Amino acid sequence: MHGARILIAVLLVLLTASGCAAVADRYTPWAAPAAAPVGSAADALEKLPVKGRAPKTGYARDQFGPSWSDVDRNGCDQRNDVLARDMTGETFKPGTHDCVVLTGTLADPYTGTTIAFTRGQGTSDDVQIDHVVALSDAWQKGAQQLDADARKRLGNDPLNLLAVDGPTNNRKGDGDAATWLPPNRAYRCDYVARQVAVKAKYGLWVTQAEHDAIAGILAGCPGEPIPVDDTVPGTVHSSGA
Repeated sequence: MHGARILIAVLLVLLTASGCAAVADRYTPWAAPAAAPVGSAADALEKLPVKGRAPKTGYARDQFGPSWSDVDRNGCDQRNDVLARDMTGETFKPGTHDCVVLTGTLADPYTGTTIAFTRGQGTSDDVQIDHVVALSDAWQKGAQQLDADARKRLGNDPLNLLAVDGPTNNRKGDGDAATWLPPNRAYRCDYVARQVAVKAKYGLWVTQAEHDAIAGILAGCPGEPIPVDDTVPGTVHSSGA
């Protein structure tokens, strides 16, 4: 009888632990994979889950870490890293080890125009850094389930960042491919391929309308590749490139 009571007690402990583990697994945030997939954007798109948009409840910019953190630890914040990566003929603020971009020329992918950038009040916003997958959109399509570190990486990932025309970026807002595409049609294949890469990398989903819009664009550029996920520390920033 004593042995039976011990056995029952052990079983109860195991069942309780198992139930707690199941609950913990259900609600524990998970980390994103280390890199985006390779291959064609169309193939990667078909592997993304298709779901409805979740509520925006709880969204705030700081859910994705401080704006423009130095996530690659190269001494420059991500805004200046991306400006230096995407522009040509840059000049830098003296004493910043070629970090703070003062001027440069941007071949804007969203409009197809050329923008002369000058850092300063009233001019810095002429060139903005766009989250290709808007953070609000990401939040409503799976980023709520990421842990804080993964969301910080998403908010500062060079794969998800582009230097673009400021007013055009403002008009985009937090739209997905179903509601906004770059006015420069020649860039749309690259644009949606990058969105697919980011969503695949961070385990995010697309809505049916978004999936169909992306598929429609990619149908016009068969074999469009996933962009290279160059997130190795120290490789994003390049002086005068």
